[in-house]
Amino acid sequence: MTKRSLIRYMAAAITALSLPVICCASSAKDSTGIFKRFRNTKSKTALVKENMELTRLVDSLTAEIDRYRDELTVKDSLTAEILAIYEDNESRSRGGLPVENYTPEVTDSLLNLWYLHKKVNSEDFMPEYDMDSVKFESNVPDSVYIKRLTAMNSFIDLPYNSIVRNYIILYSEKMSKSMPEMLGLCSYYMPIFEEIFNEHDMPEEFKALAIIESALNPTAVSRAGAKGMWQFMYSTAKLYGLTINSFVDERCDPIKSAHAAAEYLKDAYKIFGDWNLAIASYNCGAGNVNKAIRRSGGKRAFWDIYPYLPRETRGYVPAFVGALYTMTYYKEHGIIPQPVELPAVTDTFKINKMLHFKQVSDLVGVPLQTLKDLNPQYRHEIVPGNEREYILRIPYQYSGAFIDHEDSLYAYKADELFNPIVIKKIQDGGDGERIIHRVQRGEVLGMLAIRYRCSVSQIKRWNNLRSDNIRIGQRLVIYRGGTAPSTSSSSASKSVASTAKSASPQKFPADTEYTIYTVKNGDSLYLIAKNYPGVSAQNIMDFNGISSKIKPGMKIKIPKL
Repeated sequence: MTKRSLIRYMAAAITALSLPVICCASSAKDSTGIFKRFRNTKSKTALVKENMELTRLVDSLTAEIDRYRDELTVKDSLTAEILAIYEDNESRSRGGLPVENYTPEVTDSLLNLWYLHKKVNSEDFMPEYDMDSVKFESNVPDSVYIKRLTAMNSFIDLPYNSIVRNYIILYSEKMSKSMPEMLGLCSYYMPIFEEIFNEHDMPEEFKALAIIESALNPTAVSRAGAKGMWQFMYSTAKLYGLTINSFVDERCDPIKSAHAAAEYLKDAYKIFGDWNLAIASYNCGAGNVNKAIRRSGGKRAFWDIYPYLPRETRGYVPAFVGALYTMTYYKEHGIIPQPVELPAVTDTFKINKMLHFKQVSDLVGVPLQTLKDLNPQYRHEIVPGNEREYILRIPYQYSGAFIDHEDSLYAYKADELFNPIVIKKIQDGGDGERIIHRVQRGEVLGMLAIRYRCSVSQIKRWNNLRSDNIRIGQRLVIYRGGTAPSTSSSSASKSVASTAKSASPQKFPADTEYTIYTVKNGDSLYLIAKNYPGVSAQNIMDFNGISSKIKPGMKIKIPKL
């Protein structure tokens, strides 16, 4: 019997078993026909005893149903999208389009769902190992690994030792289920990332960070709250010019977040003068790297400060080498990339009005799932062009149809799709719902943050939690979407000041010279810092003792470094 059948059977059983409870309740009133049927056959004491036994059975069955429903939640969400794709195919068929003429964007949507829904930390996809204790064996000798790494002629120093060897074997031999899919996605994303890093005059090799950060999943969310393919924390993303609001989260835009990653790594290199230390800081923050340097006695080479870095960061540079090696030599290890049919060529349109994906799908013909895949930064399938100019990416073959329908596009079903009530709920944060969540067995704050689209720090603040520990049965107040009522947003901005990738406050000499700058409309600390070589947005924040929030007219000091 399947779990779904079992749930239906249990539900029916509960309904049947509930009848005696009703009868017993009726006996107290002595006023219904149900009681009269049972009064002559059972005493009140017998009914009470039977009621207690049946209540126990109902409670146990209800608990089982809840457990099975929880297990099916993820499958149900994926199933809903799959069914939507099938319905789209059926509508095309009813419209006269034969099955053999389905577009690749429709027929391959099921494959595209792989990287949107796959749990990259699940055991069958990304096996977890204790890399501090495990020692992998391989038939490939050290001399071959060294020769291959040297032949890569990398701009970044690629060290080799037993730790790096372990990670090379991990990526090239121990991830047989995940690497073919990731390498398939590489064929689409890596040329884009190479162009971006070249544009910033940065080593192309940094493209491999997207693999170890998110397995190339544009909507990945970590337990700490980092988001997107490049795994930016909220405050760091804001510092580097990424827009995050009720409608948009540009951390999920692989292209914009890659530009931000390039700028972060450039700033980190200016601080440490070493690419491997810059890579390490991308994982744990410049503050933690500085701390490791101090503890090592001022040494500034990765392997010299290795013992003083956070445990998870020690393996970050070796993992980078392992991923980059596997991207280059996967053929030598017999790995065959799995084809992933994403549009080879896309076109971008500037959007200056409110636009819903459904308007584009219905009138232009672009499958809804394709729009989601190409524009994952729009949280509610809405491009809020009325706020400022945004872009929409669509497959190139639909460009002509988009231009033909552009005049009528924005008015199509606008009253229905942009219902004021729905828009207000989005603007208020998520769907504006205040939730009382009862903690179940196995749940942690990270899981709840992902489910309700908020951060761990927000849940802790809303519930006055001093640690990440929660207990079974505990009731938590959660605001879906992350925005609590009234003035909670100001305290929220303070709580995210300490994040995994944010540098510790830097102390400046008292006689440090500076320039006074008056903030203008449209300014961000990141944009301001770009005009002052050697100065980062974090430097400005530390020097002025401010957060990333600035307002036009504010005067800030730019240190001369």
